[in-house]
Amino acid sequence: MFLWATALFASLAAAQTYPPDVVDQLAASSLSKVKDWLAKNPQGNCTLETAVRRKEWMDLTLAQRKEYTDAVLCLMSKPALTSSAAPGAKSRFDDYIVVHIQQTPRNHGSTFFLPWHRYYVWHYEQALRNECGYKGYQPYWNWDRYHKDPAKSPLFDGSEGSMGGNGAKANYNGIMIPGAPRPYDRIPPADGGGCVTTGPFKNMTVNLGPIAPVLQLPRNPRADGLGYNPRCLRRDINKHSAAVTSANHVLEVITQENAHWFQTVMEGQFPQGKWGIHAGGHYSLGGGDPGGDFYVSPGDPAFWLHHAMIDRVWWIWQIQNLEKRLKEVSHTRTMGNFPPSANGTLDDLSGLGVLAPDVKVRELMSTLGGLMGKFCYIYE
Repeated sequence: MFLWATALFASLAAAQTYPPDVVDQLAASSLSKVKDWLAKNPQGNCTLETAVRRKEWMDLTLAQRKEYTDAVLCLMSKPALTSSAAPGAKSRFDDYIVVHIQQTPRNHGSTFFLPWHRYYVWHYEQALRNECGYKGYQPYWNWDRYHKDPAKSPLFDGSEGSMGGNGAKANYNGIMIPGAPRPYDRIPPADGGGCVTTGPFKNMTVNLGPIAPVLQLPRNPRADGLGYNPRCLRRDINKHSAAVTSANHVLEVITQENAHWFQTVMEGQFPQGKWGIHAGGHYSLGGGDPGGDFYVSPGDPAFWLHHAMIDRVWWIWQIQNLEKRLKEVSHTRTMGNFPPSANGTLDDLSGLGVLAPDVKVRELMSTLGGLMGKFCYIYE
């Protein structure tokens, strides 16, 4: 094993509470494949040595975690760019929710799901760095570390080094999973559901949505969810949903042989009662608001750690065979192929609305040299 891979594995093993799981081990042992690919396909100044290393939340120091949440709060304090089209958008943080609301039907259950979210999370990271002085990089949420009881984990314990606490206890019926057979058609409620009152986001205001709420909430004044509808951040940190995000579930996704089955298993096979790690991670926030709302979910700051993990899983799958998988996309151009559409291609365009221009999907496939050389990161 190369020295840098050995060092990475040692840094993972050094975590006192969370030793490397089977997916961490696979990621570390696969870096030799990345080195071989880069030797044949140099990416300018982007090398394994110069690439940013995105880290798991609890592998950051307390100071680094606080720096991240302070940057998120900073973004929430800056004026929106999208308020003319979305009167409910009051901050730069809200701008990202607006774009997600507008593009949800195109960028879920379609060719664009993985590359678009890679672009989206990277752009958010750059906003934190360029507009709020954040010196780090987007952390991810390794679901396996916390899946047994996420509400009591350091990620959601409400301390100053967390992503905020659970919500107060509130009664609701759980989360219905469309098309799933019993008992998998419902994720039971846990011990939250009300307003978050601890941690960095205890005073946060959710402005946009709801569109597809789980909880009984005040309706948005606009049918598209883009009107002004201020309310508290709500969560129901949910171990029932988190149970399907353990390392063995992640490994099942990564060991799929082609892009079709990789994405299909990741996004869930609801008719078979399989929620998938994508929905499982989202609904680890339970029937919260906006975390439990398909369209408005980026309004919970934990969303960004979840989707960085989604991107990490895709990256680990890709690096098993970079020559093939950097060119491999699947699914059609519409969500769930409704309405029916053609298969997507690497030459299709994907963009972030007013935030960033359209680029070809092929520019979003590689974390090393993608986006005309702007992407240069890997995951620890």
